[in-house]
Amino acid sequence: MNTNQTVLITGCSSGFGQATAALFLDRGWNVIASMRTPRTDLFPRSDRLRVDRLDVTDGQSVADAIACGIAQFGRIDVVVNNAGIGMFGAHEAVTDEVIREVFATNTFGVMAVNRAIAPHLRERGSGTIINVTSSVGIAPMPLVAAYTASKYAIEGFSESFAYEMGCFGVRVKVVQPGFAPTTRFATNSGGRCDAALPPAYLDYAGRYLKSMQDYPTAYTQASDVAGVVYAAATDGCDQLRYPAGADSVMLTALRQSLSEQAFRERMRAMTGGAF
Repeated sequence: MNTNQTVLITGCSSGFGQATAALFLDRGWNVIASMRTPRTDLFPRSDRLRVDRLDVTDGQSVADAIACGIAQFGRIDVVVNNAGIGMFGAHEAVTDEVIREVFATNTFGVMAVNRAIAPHLRERGSGTIINVTSSVGIAPMPLVAAYTASKYAIEGFSESFAYEMGCFGVRVKVVQPGFAPTTRFATNSGGRCDAALPPAYLDYAGRYLKSMQDYPTAYTQASDVAGVVYAAATDGCDQLRYPAGADSVMLTALRQSLSEQAFRERMRAMTGGAF
């Protein structure tokens, strides 16, 4: 089966991106699987697969990956902005350098890819951009304040950008994965968690991490996110936000059903309690 449709996905070296690329490939799409350091061994050989270098903080690599993908497959129908980096720590201990690094990838990098693909989709009068954020965009968690801010920014950006691109028949959507312990969130933090928990925070951090082990739902799997991304790309509707994973779905339901105060009290209880 070949749908003759093409998807470009960032951050395909592991986790959500790898699972999403594999699913689209299995469903007959042409897939441009991009990552900072290309690895062809992650996927089965296929004439419908192109593995490209794309670093969202490098504008030239973004432009090159888009141009090469269009040259090979004729067009790009869907772009999935999945690349991201994590961090964990008390905000007072997080350096300006780390905050800028997190925003460079999670926020400015996503904006750069959106800007780079916009003319191609606008001129064609169709297509979908899917920005992968996080369930922290639904329910901010403790000890990831800068990370949360970087994802919250894309939530607002996507909603605004959706109006602009909608004028040209292009949809912009947001997929909000929950916490996925099986992915490389900690590894992809690249040392950004080191020395970010001053002694005063250790008791609370311990209670918080213990509470996460007793979470009221299952955590998110990479396959959950891949399935939701695929649904967002193919459902043909104007829905903006898509929670992905049982925990993300639960948080969405809580946010929608509880008052602001009740929601915050519930979150305090779920995350180890207030100081």
